[in-house]
Amino acid sequence: MKNDQIEARRQAALSRGVGVMTQIYADRAENAELWDAEGNRYIDFAGGIAVLNTGHRHPRVMAAVKAQLDRFTHTCHQVVPYENYVHLAERLNAIVPGKGAKKTIFVTTGAEAVENAVKIARAATGRQAVVAFTGGFHGRTFMGMALTGKVVPYKVGFGAMPGDVFHVPFPVELHGMTVQKSLDALNYLFKADVDPARVAAIILEPVQGEGGFYEAPREFMSALREICDRHGILLIADEVQTGFARTGRMFAMEHHDVAPDLTTMAKSLAGGFPLAAVTGRAEIMDAPAPGGLGGTYGGNPLGIAAAHAVLDVIEEENLCDRANQLGARLKQHLASLRDEVPEIVDIRGPGFMNAVEFNLDGAPSADFANRVRAEALKRGLILLTCGVHGNVIRFLAPITIPDSVFSEALEKLTESVHAARRG
Repeated sequence: MKNDQIEARRQAALSRGVGVMTQIYADRAENAELWDAEGNRYIDFAGGIAVLNTGHRHPRVMAAVKAQLDRFTHTCHQVVPYENYVHLAERLNAIVPGKGAKKTIFVTTGAEAVENAVKIARAATGRQAVVAFTGGFHGRTFMGMALTGKVVPYKVGFGAMPGDVFHVPFPVELHGMTVQKSLDALNYLFKADVDPARVAAIILEPVQGEGGFYEAPREFMSALREICDRHGILLIADEVQTGFARTGRMFAMEHHDVAPDLTTMAKSLAGGFPLAAVTGRAEIMDAPAPGGLGGTYGGNPLGIAAAHAVLDVIEEENLCDRANQLGARLKQHLASLRDEVPEIVDIRGPGFMNAVEFNLDGAPSADFANRVRAEALKRGLILLTCGVHGNVIRFLAPITIPDSVFSEALEKLTESVHAARRG
């Protein structure tokens, strides 16, 4: 069946609230390549929005899931538990940043992980308020929307958000927001809007995802840790998009000299299978009463099996080192275009969590970024835009991408940028 025929069916059958960025329909995929319903080949630089750090259908992940399929697919861990769930929690407790004893819960989505992190923080502190940052993205549930620092398209038309959620500008020097200005805004918030003694948690992405791949400066993260310690506030690191080798470390917080109290994770944790988690200091994680946490599908056996394989692959294939190598090569390639492409105003990102930002006539240009994305799709390269202004292209190819395919993708990217300038 043709892509346009399926697209017509989609428009008739699905809510328009489910936005779709392309009109190509996947038929099969392998590592960093995807073929659509018409047999056209694409190089996937979206990775299911950072879900496929280990690539489409990694053999180790597929083997682990198939083996689990032959045993059982669901019991609900709260009814009949299983050992590999416990083992995965032990593995995460050992590798998630932070000293001392840690504990973990498993849920299904990143938004659910964030919701549970807030629940745990409130239970542990006896406080209600939460501070988040402009440009941050934390999910599409009501608490996730409230924490998210971007209105369109996430909050439009959905009415009042949950209370006791406050926002502070995220430090982005490119847009005039220094670390000191951001910290001043936080201190002013504590004077004008919410007593820090009422704040349960401060939540942030170590590298903003949807917000534009802006990395939290080390001095900013250290200052947040000091502020949290001074006021008895918990620090939540949302590593849903940054985790599992994407930034050149297993977790992005490893780039900092401080550790969070709670870490949320999902996306690449299970290599394409729905699994999310919250890991944190044991005494904090134990604050909710039995039955206060959980979910019917949380820690599904297939996702758990996949996650064990993902952790093995990251270690055995040295994907943290590979991410650093690929990211350095991508940023170097983008830098080589700057003389010919004045629209490029910034190239950034740790490891292989990279982005390029475009301005036109001195202002952020979502139009130019979208032209690059459209031209790339014509050439068989799938890209994603992001950023508060929509003028950023983010690169989330599998870290397992073969060198030959990566080189081909860079050529297509160059052609696409030049075509966008012409058109």
